Amino acid sequence: MMKDNFERFDMKAPPVRTKWYLRPLTYILSAPDVISHKCIITKTNTEGLKPPFVLLCNHNAFMDFKVATKAIFPWSANYVVAIDGFIGREKLLRDVGCICKRKFTDDVQLIKQLIQTVKNGDVAIIYPEARYSLCGTTAVLPESIGKLCKLLKVPVVTLICHGHHINSPFWNLHDRKVKPTEAEFTQIFDSETLKNTSVSEINDKISEMFKYDDYKWQKDRGIRVTYKGRAEGLHKVLYQCPACKAEYKMSSKGTLLKCNACDKEWNMTELGKLQAVSGTTEFSHIPDWYEWERENVRNEVKSGIYSTGELPVRVDSLPNAKKFIPLGKGTMIHDMNGFRVRVTDDDGDVFEMEKTVPSLYSCHIEYEYLGKYGDCVDLNTLTDTWYIYPDPEKCDFSITKMALATEELYFDYMSKKKESK
Repeated sequence: MMKDNFERFDMKAPPVRTKWYLRPLTYILSAPDVISHKCIITKTNTEGLKPPFVLLCNHNAFMDFKVATKAIFPWSANYVVAIDGFIGREKLLRDVGCICKRKFTDDVQLIKQLIQTVKNGDVAIIYPEARYSLCGTTAVLPESIGKLCKLLKVPVVTLICHGHHINSPFWNLHDRKVKPTEAEFTQIFDSETLKNTSVSEINDKISEMFKYDDYKWQKDRGIRVTYKGRAEGLHKVLYQCPACKAEYKMSSKGTLLKCNACDKEWNMTELGKLQAVSGTTEFSHIPDWYEWERENVRNEVKSGIYSTGELPVRVDSLPNAKKFIPLGKGTMIHDMNGFRVRVTDDDGDVFEMEKTVPSLYSCHIEYEYLGKYGDCVDLNTLTDTWYIYPDPEKCDFSITKMALATEELYFDYMSKKKESK
């Protein structure tokens, strides 16, 4: 249920072709970061490539957009951008070619807009992971991406950036001055090849291209990060201690990660590895720790016991791109049935949102959103976005675990569905 008296973002507005005078401006605004990080863009199989085409990009930091802008210049493009990116600047973003999307929703309107983009002879830029990677490795890709590429009938190109997570990880956005960063701009299908390739084969090829690991990339290139706070925030991702198995008791400061349940500590080296201060180093590679957490969540799901319990929350609504609107306080439960949120506003009106397991293959989370609001899960309908903040003073929780559980619940549901056929 949603309040009906709020103006809604116009999701049906056709994509705007980037104003000719703004095209060089977008390049100029992107160039300083790309240059300062000495980004090396390698192009493969692009001889004769020209718009329209689909550009699929991985997503680790805001700099991804800037590298994409440089990679396609001077061509015109439409970028798929989440609605919170439009806050306070809707006209500007529309004028530079951005198309609004509410994350993890089945949006037929977006497909129509992308069809229009390629009809206009422009580049359709899509970030199929739909959120920043939590630890510099591939996030879940939607099964529908191959079908979309097939529908658009234009060449498919991937842009895979390396080093952006190491430079500015999602859990601590401080710029670590990493250089050089790298990006691979590769045409994986021309129009003719695409026409003769099945959807499942297209998905397989895209998945293959999207295999990346920023921490391995850092290690292989010997890139050192000397930032003294390089581990701060890492406990948001690595929320479970591998030594005592306690959840939600991790903390971080400076270069140290600590479990406050058993007091074990790990140091994050300049090369991005973890080393136990004493005793065994369970996981030196950060993504390995993260995948161990995923395995533990998967076991909870398969045992049918996964649940956050009832969490006290407050909710902000984003029906349009003007500002967040406080909706009220209430509760959220995430369990084997999916998400259920129920809040009450100051007038006593009750609002509810439910996202079932099959309706959500992944979810978007934010750590310390905008540096002041705290950790949150955002859930979407086609007309509204709820930013849901559990109260850290009243409950223990991890939004990382909720994100992992959303994916594992969906995988388990789909696996059982296939087995039943």
